[in-house]
Amino acid sequence: MYRSLYTAASGMMAQQLNLDNIANNLSNSSTTGFRRRRIQFQDLMYQNLVVPGSAATQQTTVSAGLQVGLGTRSVASEVIQAQGDLSFTGNPLDLTIKGQGFFQVTMPSGETAYTRAGTFHLDSQGNIVTGDGNSLEPSITVPQNATSVSIGADGTVTVMLPGQAQAQQIGNIQLATFANPGGLNSVGNNMFLATTASGDPITGTPGGSEGLGELQQGALEQSNVNVVEEFIQMILAQRSYEANSRVARAADEMFQQVNTMTR
Repeated sequence: MYRSLYTAASGMMAQQLNLDNIANNLSNSSTTGFRRRRIQFQDLMYQNLVVPGSAATQQTTVSAGLQVGLGTRSVASEVIQAQGDLSFTGNPLDLTIKGQGFFQVTMPSGETAYTRAGTFHLDSQGNIVTGDGNSLEPSITVPQNATSVSIGADGTVTVMLPGQAQAQQIGNIQLATFANPGGLNSVGNNMFLATTASGDPITGTPGGSEGLGELQQGALEQSNVNVVEEFIQMILAQRSYEANSRVARAADEMFQQVNTMTR
């Protein structure tokens, strides 16, 4: 009965973390470029009362054995990399990656961070930056007298200047991808950092041979959170938590019966 109490407690703690993850997904259902997470579980060690394959007699072995599991634990939070819906804004500095890849951003610490959120702006010097003022990498500066900015599907940035009949190219947006995007470290503000699990970034031209997606100007990628699915997962987590709490209650009642046997 002690075992059942701790096993049920492990299930309750796992479902509490699962609910925390669902809450984070739902709270970011309107966050541009957000990638939802899914908790993965793993069973714990087993107590072997009878080891499978042990000798039953000199000629026979136990076919199944007798093992009692000791509960579950949360082992990973998988980042789901499915494409989010597109929302057309008409803003020339709003960009969407149609396919795989991340924008590269230089953080104040000098590190390179990666994001799917293509909400870009111009700073006082004309540099293309994020909403937090972090510069797009490689850096692209738009002349202050430019009358329009055009960004092609391959990341080519051109501007129209007064007195010129043809557009002038001022830079190219490069994207990055990873062998294991799920191994990126989420640091908030729609940013990821590379880790040993994700591998080194593979950079290249949008739509190029590296498998990177093309760019869409004037549109933003919405969160890939499916609100209906998250509500279903929330109900399942709630019911699983309730079932484990009932196991703990049943074990407690059995203890109570044992304690009152001598009365």
